[in-house]
Amino acid sequence: MAQTARDAAAGRQERAAEGSGRRATATYPEPPGRTGARLEQFISAMIAMRQTGQVFGEHGIGKTSTFLSYIPHAHPGTEVILVPAANLTPDDLLVNAPVRDDRTGELVLTQLIMRQLTPGVPFVLLIDDSLQAGETIQSQLMQIACNWTLGEHDLRALGCVGIFLADNESLAETSARRSDLAVLDRMVTLRITANDTAWRSTLAERYEDWDLTGVFQIWAGLTPYLRSLLSPRTLQHVLDCARAGFPLSWGLPLVGGVRLRLHDRKADGTPGPDRTAELLDAIAGALGLPNPATIPDPVRSILRTAVRENWAVLLQGPPGCGKTEITKAVVREESGSDPVYFSLPVTNVEDLCVPIPTPDGTLDTLFSRALVGPDPKVIVWDEYNRPKDKATFAKLMEITQEWSLAGRPIPGLRAQVALQNPPYHLGRKLLVSSNNVAQASRFTVSYEVSPQDIPANEWLIATYGEVAETVLEWWKNDIDDEGRDWITKRTLERLIKLHQAGQPLETGLIYLGEGEYAPVPLSKLEARLAERAEQRVIGLREIARDIDRWEARLAAASETSDEGTNDTDLVHQVLTNAEVSQLKRNAEVVARLLRHLPPKLRAAHMVGQSPERQRFWIGALARMAELSGAG
Repeated sequence: MAQTARDAAAGRQERAAEGSGRRATATYPEPPGRTGARLEQFISAMIAMRQTGQVFGEHGIGKTSTFLSYIPHAHPGTEVILVPAANLTPDDLLVNAPVRDDRTGELVLTQLIMRQLTPGVPFVLLIDDSLQAGETIQSQLMQIACNWTLGEHDLRALGCVGIFLADNESLAETSARRSDLAVLDRMVTLRITANDTAWRSTLAERYEDWDLTGVFQIWAGLTPYLRSLLSPRTLQHVLDCARAGFPLSWGLPLVGGVRLRLHDRKADGTPGPDRTAELLDAIAGALGLPNPATIPDPVRSILRTAVRENWAVLLQGPPGCGKTEITKAVVREESGSDPVYFSLPVTNVEDLCVPIPTPDGTLDTLFSRALVGPDPKVIVWDEYNRPKDKATFAKLMEITQEWSLAGRPIPGLRAQVALQNPPYHLGRKLLVSSNNVAQASRFTVSYEVSPQDIPANEWLIATYGEVAETVLEWWKNDIDDEGRDWITKRTLERLIKLHQAGQPLETGLIYLGEGEYAPVPLSKLEARLAERAEQRVIGLREIARDIDRWEARLAAASETSDEGTNDTDLVHQVLTNAEVSQLKRNAEVVARLLRHLPPKLRAAHMVGQSPERQRFWIGALARMAELSGAG
């Protein structure tokens, strides 16, 4: 199951110990026992036998969380040391360093072991994602699994009472398969499914006021293939979205940049009917909640909820749409400080952490300055699917899933936001890496951002004034949808700056090579900026300058037809396209215009709008009523 900072706030072991006894919930008024799950029985048996256990199962079925919650309950006083193998380097576990010998006083070469493996109490070592480690690490892991030793250190003497390796066998997600019989003959192996873990009880306790019986029945009625797509981890994300009032589809991961669809497989292996909407609506119905198609101001709503609920979220959108800037702005608003920012194309593993020898003769992990300290922090992973190397991306897998780095919880971590581009935009392939479903399903919300989701227009107007208003009127009215896709908010800012500097506007368009720029005509923009009256399209500023004439034209239109005339449609479109700051600046003008618009057009301004926009229209309608009553 997915971890969050809230799950790990007091340390993973403390949380597991506090929640060790199942409690009554709306789903299970009589708390279920803790020893019924097949994986739990296997864990206790391996600890009693002092045998290495190997556990294989699909991603997201609760393998890791079962270890973390069950062992402290069934074996009091025993810690679980989680080592994510996918991101290990050879020096993380063991390193040779000069140490002064107590007997001779000479410097001698000594093998220093990872500090986590010397907790001073009995512990179980869980090597997660064990098949995803590199070749050198595989050799170290095999020594641990076969002999319970690491270099010159005997793990039993350090307090180890159990060793387990866990992963998914799918070659799409792992880098190797164990085939050496000398190794395989030393482990007890269990293959499990979701029915072998206690994920239902875990979810029931997470949403203790919800009766999830109907949700569990829907899941149990799916085919095995659909259950693998809608894994318990993904189902948790869907339920988190439901609780936040978000569309449930946002909880489905973006695999290879594309939203996971709940298709079954036909007998010939081809996809069956798409059941995504049907199943998500059924889950919402079982909870007695709506499943909205979207919500107002989605990006800011997601970011605010992520900080409040300690989520990791993924925002995918085209270049230049404003993802990074709005993320930084919302994080400042919600946390009171700048986010901890990493741009993946220039981030090395050493920028996050490095192993170092310590005076007590162990190997510790030195965190980056930005990651230490108790102060609340939000990490932003920019260009998430453009990592500098695989090692760095492997580190991110641990951070986004376990909220830890090299097995150590990151102090004060409140949320994580990953930002990335889609694999294709405007028919062109972007140089981004792909992912698999295990990597993609680490995020509570995965959202596909469109330029309309980000209120960059207001920022442009606040920063550049009337020039920005003119450029935005051109962008909204004079070019088609394809042109607007080419003209990002980043490009709009360049065009504004070029105009202010007296430079040719064409140079601000995206350059495609061989003398070719983005295929967007600029003649109407140049005409607007030159204030050629014959080329101008009416905007709110122009209407406000001649409000008496426009109010008379609308009054005449309302007498001509209940639905108005072309003048009515034009004013309605101008009001729809205007930014909130423009509407507020001309609030009295808007109220006078509303008096003469058909009721259905007035109502259209309230539907599906952001809270800020709705507040304005409520006030404008109230002022309209006052004007109507006065005369």
